[in-house]
Amino acid sequence: MSTTHTSGTSTWTEKEIRQQPTSWLNSLKNIEGLRNGIEAFLAPLLQNNDLKIILTGAGTSAFIGDIIAPWLARHTGKNVVAVPTTDLVTNPADYLYAEQPTLLVSFARSGNSPESVAAVDVANQIVQHCHHLVITCNEAGCLYKNAVNSDNALALLMPAETHDRGFAMTSSITTMMVSCLAVFAADVINSTTFQDVATRSEQIIASQGNFSENLFGDLPFKRVVYLGSGGLQGAAREAALKVLELTAGKLAAFYDSPTGFRHGPKSLINDETLVVLMVSSHPYTRQYDLDLLAELRRDQQAMRVVAISATTSLEIAAGPHILLPAAREFLDIEQAFCFLIYAQIFALTESIKAGITPDTPSASGTVNRVVKGVVIHPWKG
Repeated sequence: MSTTHTSGTSTWTEKEIRQQPTSWLNSLKNIEGLRNGIEAFLAPLLQNNDLKIILTGAGTSAFIGDIIAPWLARHTGKNVVAVPTTDLVTNPADYLYAEQPTLLVSFARSGNSPESVAAVDVANQIVQHCHHLVITCNEAGCLYKNAVNSDNALALLMPAETHDRGFAMTSSITTMMVSCLAVFAADVINSTTFQDVATRSEQIIASQGNFSENLFGDLPFKRVVYLGSGGLQGAAREAALKVLELTAGKLAAFYDSPTGFRHGPKSLINDETLVVLMVSSHPYTRQYDLDLLAELRRDQQAMRVVAISATTSLEIAAGPHILLPAAREFLDIEQAFCFLIYAQIFALTESIKAGITPDTPSASGTVNRVVKGVVIHPWKG
């Protein structure tokens, strides 16, 4: 699978991919140092069984909620849902109810996206008992500064280096993601337990050398499809966006669940399509993933079908696959971090292969690091 492509060593994007394991542990240790203040803010809210917890953000920041909300809801027994700020500001009455106590958890790299700021404002306007947890990478951002000056909000700042300077969010998404998990599920996600995830991810990064080789094969893909079940569908969505962003749309990217893919979207597969299936570690869910994997390989319609998994099986070994470095058994929520590392590296190599500058892939300037051109209209209920 070797190529002659130049690596992205001189780019912020590569640096920010590589720094993630260290950033995760730094943030987790910081959160542990702030635990008393976090508990003082959250404990009274979590005692209310009617509390609705909305995980929100724009673009990649929204996908954090897609990835972690299902697991957090099950683990905590709380009403945890994922709703993008881009939906909250256009249709607030669909998600925000005056009489339902709400904790809005806002994720933001810069904290300056118009929808991120507006979502907080409209939530305060509609919900009688509204609180905010802001998880952001930029202490100079509007979201962070507003939260610090509000009596119904708590702001958590990520390590400074996670305010990614590259166009695409890499270390920012994963560090905010693990930090939120640690806030609500410290018994499972903390600096001690997550060391295993950091170590495995470091091994993945090291295994890719200088990022000059295409880990899914150096083939002329025109389409890529990422598939994942449950929260891993959120990871698949983020993986697809990374490809679109870093190749400036030259490589079309899609996502779905393995079971949902059969219901129409499978039609997009042709002989220029790469399919990447993120295989669940849950024994029950894994059966459905492997069923589709075997089916796609029998169909022989795609250029390549690659499985990424922690462990092998007859279905996985029957074709191209990547096995995670050996480690203890991971939950899917932990495995998602490893899968995202692979997806980020693939997107970077495809960007370089296409002759695009990864840090600023939009040559036309029509797509920006912090979105522009959004008009926020006042909510009149």
